[in-house]
Amino acid sequence: MDPLTEPVGENWMRVEELAAAVFDTMIRQKGWHFMQVDRPCKRRGLGLTEKNAAKRSLDRALNAVGRRFNAAELIDTQITKYPGFYVASVTVQPRQIQQYTWLEIAGDWHQLAVPVR
Repeated sequence: MDPLTEPVGENWMRVEELAAAVFDTMIRQKGWHFMQVDRPCKRRGLGLTEKNAAKRSLDRALNAVGRRFNAAELIDTQITKYPGFYVASVTVQPRQIQQYTWLEIAGDWHQLAVPVR
């Protein structure tokens, strides 16, 4: 699996031109899971251009995603023009890409536990 990526904000990479459903299928074919695990995160950003406002709002939204998540899906972008500036609103859905489901981890947990004496 080698999708086109580009850096976005701090510690994030954007997967180019790939729908979440397609990305989910690619991940599952490799035996991993792409899970939605938290509420969507919506943030706004101001800028003198549409691009600048969108970048600021996306950076703010990704920074608001908890560090325990390793992926986020861009759900919605809205840009409003005002005299002299733009306001962008971005919504991202935190996701987790991992090898095992939570139930598989819980099911195998008893085998990993060390007995207490």
